[in-house]
Amino acid sequence: MEINLIRKSGKFNFEASNEGGFAVELDANPAIGGEGKGFRPMETLLIGLGGCSGIDMVNILTKQKEDLADIKININASRVKEEPAIFEEINIQFNLSGNLNEQKVERALALTFDKYCSVANILGRSAKINFSYTINQDKL
Repeated sequence: MEINLIRKSGKFNFEASNEGGFAVELDANPAIGGEGKGFRPMETLLIGLGGCSGIDMVNILTKQKEDLADIKININASRVKEEPAIFEEINIQFNLSGNLNEQKVERALALTFDKYCSVANILGRSAKINFSYTINQDKL
């Protein structure tokens, strides 16, 4: 796995790209001179958590032959007040749509956060991660 960053403009604006050619822009907090030209680095960690856990949830529910029509993920996090300002608590809410069995959803969440999601495993070593879900039985 390789990631490359190039400075684009301003003081802190970078573009990160991967081996597949995909790119994301990063910038610092305006309080230290960022210009709002991209995600802040700590936000990208939350994106990684959402992507990792979302992919695992879809994969597990598919293997369970569950009828998942849609998935939306909302993440809120708080950071400690001292430096380094690491995450203290992360709340991740899964909004699922489809004809889903609640026990299978709960099993998928447990497997996602206890076993499969590498990002959750890393972040969970320093932050409390809480997860919750809702099921909308109406397909979209």
